[in-house]
Amino acid sequence: MIGVRDKGWPQFEKRFWQRNYYEHIIRNERDYLAIYDYIVANPICWENDEEFSVS
Repeated sequence: MIGVRDKGWPQFEKRFWQRNYYEHIIRNERDYLAIYDYIVANPICWENDEEFSVS
């Protein structure tokens, strides 16, 4: 809550972390390339995601 106290941000009472988020340790080049490909392709797929909305 550092930002709330020190910077006057509004307090957030709901979940802070993204749903289904998990950490992964990159153990080899195959892991790295799979994660890299996901990161590059993810914005392309965003408009087809069920969570997508234009505000």
